[in-house]
Amino acid sequence: MLRLKSIERFSGALRLAAHSALTSIAITSVTLSLNAIENDPYTDIASWRQGHFNDPNGAGQGSDRADPDRDGLLNLIEYALCTNPIIPDTEGVPILESDGDNLLLRYNRARADVNYIVETSVDLVSWTVDGVDQGNSGLGERTATISNGVTDRKVVRLRVENPNNAFVPLFTNETTLEPATTIETDTALYTYFADRARDRHAREDHFEAYDHYLSFYWEHRTAAVEIVDTVGKGGSTVTFNVESLWKFKEDQAELRFFYRGVNTVAEYFNNGSMDRIDDTHWIRTVTYNDKENRPLQVGDRLEFEISQFLDEPPNGRENYYGTTYLYIVGQGLVPWETRGVFGDPTTELEDSYPIPEEGWLGGLTTLPYMYSGEPDNHFMQMATNLSNINGQPFVLGRRVHHTDFGDGSHDEGTDNPDFTELSGMLGTRYINRSCVACHTKNGRALPPDLNSTLDQYVIKVGDGNDNPHPELGSVLQPRSIGEDPEGSAVIANWIEADGLRSPDYDFNGIEPPQFSARIAPQLVGMGLLEAIPESSLQALADPDDSNGDGISGRLSIVTDPETNEQRVGRFGWKAGQSSVRSQVAAALNTDMGVMTSVFPNPDLGSVQSDAGDSDAELSEAHLKDLTTYISLLGVRAQRDLDDPDVIQGRTLFHSAKCTDCHTPSFTTSAYHPHAELRNQVIHPYTNLLLHDMGPGLADNLTEGSASGSEWRTPPLWGIGLTDGVSEGEAYLHDGRARNLTEAILWHGGEAEASKQAFEAMTQEEQDSVIEFLKSL
Repeated sequence: MLRLKSIERFSGALRLAAHSALTSIAITSVTLSLNAIENDPYTDIASWRQGHFNDPNGAGQGSDRADPDRDGLLNLIEYALCTNPIIPDTEGVPILESDGDNLLLRYNRARADVNYIVETSVDLVSWTVDGVDQGNSGLGERTATISNGVTDRKVVRLRVENPNNAFVPLFTNETTLEPATTIETDTALYTYFADRARDRHAREDHFEAYDHYLSFYWEHRTAAVEIVDTVGKGGSTVTFNVESLWKFKEDQAELRFFYRGVNTVAEYFNNGSMDRIDDTHWIRTVTYNDKENRPLQVGDRLEFEISQFLDEPPNGRENYYGTTYLYIVGQGLVPWETRGVFGDPTTELEDSYPIPEEGWLGGLTTLPYMYSGEPDNHFMQMATNLSNINGQPFVLGRRVHHTDFGDGSHDEGTDNPDFTELSGMLGTRYINRSCVACHTKNGRALPPDLNSTLDQYVIKVGDGNDNPHPELGSVLQPRSIGEDPEGSAVIANWIEADGLRSPDYDFNGIEPPQFSARIAPQLVGMGLLEAIPESSLQALADPDDSNGDGISGRLSIVTDPETNEQRVGRFGWKAGQSSVRSQVAAALNTDMGVMTSVFPNPDLGSVQSDAGDSDAELSEAHLKDLTTYISLLGVRAQRDLDDPDVIQGRTLFHSAKCTDCHTPSFTTSAYHPHAELRNQVIHPYTNLLLHDMGPGLADNLTEGSASGSEWRTPPLWGIGLTDGVSEGEAYLHDGRARNLTEAILWHGGEAEASKQAFEAMTQEEQDSVIEFLKSL
């Protein structure tokens, strides 16, 4: 006979432990009861949540993994067992018994819309259904039979899954929100944004010195701005209140209005200095449209530029210009384009106009078109609507991104000092020394020369059973400090077949039985992808291909490393991380060996020693700044919107059903913490789902629930700027595709039909599809 040793409730499962050395059963504190099931009025979990928590969406105390009555039963279990989530339960809990040879778990199977799985473990790490007869799958009191075998100790758990909502949303109506960037009252429209200092002006392509970053860009060189627009509310003024981090020179604290462009491409109609309130507060008001020679009215295109002429700052130069913005009176800031040709008086001399909204790939985060001749800087810009409170965190995070964690040096220019606070944080084992070393210019990496170390790749490795490799951990780290490296991987050859190539890898040192090579992707738009509501992604998932279209994309459900809650995976080639924060922290951990509160332990195999590894963690402040920077990078606008080839290519892209996976549009959540990312209509061309792409693109390593042939649909925004940013092209997870046509032709599995549709097009039609992609 066996005796019930303990009952424990945890993260979506009820766990019961039994020891075979004991000889009796004593269960007196809990009983099964079908009364609650018979009297339960709720037909689904949403109505159950509404009835108990007045919110059907699973937020806060109503979330699946909350335990508001603190009885150890999480809400999903309370729902599954028909117990009460707000009153501690003594009835309705499963009972573990023995009939001599077997363990018997009796429980109430109360709901048809959740799954009940009885599992066992001998070590509380690995769980299995082997040796478990789950019993009748119908509703009512059910008994699962567990073969005891010869094990001295066995733990039994009842695990509950909600197949329709087996995750906790990242953001809900209980999420703490940063202040809004626009506020409309009865008297004014208020707009809040952040600016940064620039060397030159937006249209000066001969200088190529607008979109790059200054020396000491993180020190005293951002400003917070409030625009108070009364014109649409019966007033006549648009007032700019500017808060600087250092005193401006009073006679040069310029704020210019209305683009003119007659003598230079940086000339304005209304030039003047702001009025000083104190050393760091400045104001200027405009009431007149100098371009049209009349008072301001709603709809006026008010281009402006603030100059930051610093008064003897402690470091760096004094004289800087600012960002060129286009403000539409009565509406707000918008991404802009120019019309006309500078120097041709018959045209509009490069005057600014709003880009059509269909081209705002990143909603109001969308950047203007670039006219400064810096194609390599496309992906490093502040979002157009960057909040006044996030300008300084953005540049501080950028400094972390560009810092060598070994010696603290900055990768840009000799004037930037070492970041000594971050020096010495590089791990004993690592891939590269800084974030930007892999994500150069925040763009896609390119494959290196043959037989060169893949230092802009992550090589995930396994032991042959989808577990971390005992001598390597989960990621191959080819460099080390003070110890022998783990080895390295190189591309020994490219195997060419039918005009396509695939990499042939060679390992120096241990050759893992399982591996997956992943090249560094571009970084823009990640905050917006994080802001897409889970419900929007769930609506696109069709794991069983119920509509018979051959596409069965599914959500990647991953464990939040900080809360242990189940989340929707969004980031990484296999959608292995659910948030920008966890993705950033995971990269710090495996790529640079830098510990954080999210991942406080180094990546080690079971036989590896942690000798030499530092206990130092990147501070929470630096991790937050870095996450803010990555989240709020601006997305470039779509280009060539009126080009007939682009228009035709878009139509063909849709007709080939490429959009069944590369979903064009979403509206982001109203609950993202960053105001810049809330309620934005975006066009990322991804559904963030896992799709089987066929054997041609498969590796042999399972990651989470993703098989070797399953990959997350990558976003396409920015893909047409790859050549300019990266100074070359490489696509797909390992960089094998040398151009966009090759990337399409590698599609297989669920994308086979779309690939065949592309192959069936004429050359002219194929070219137009590529032109459409290059416009993104």
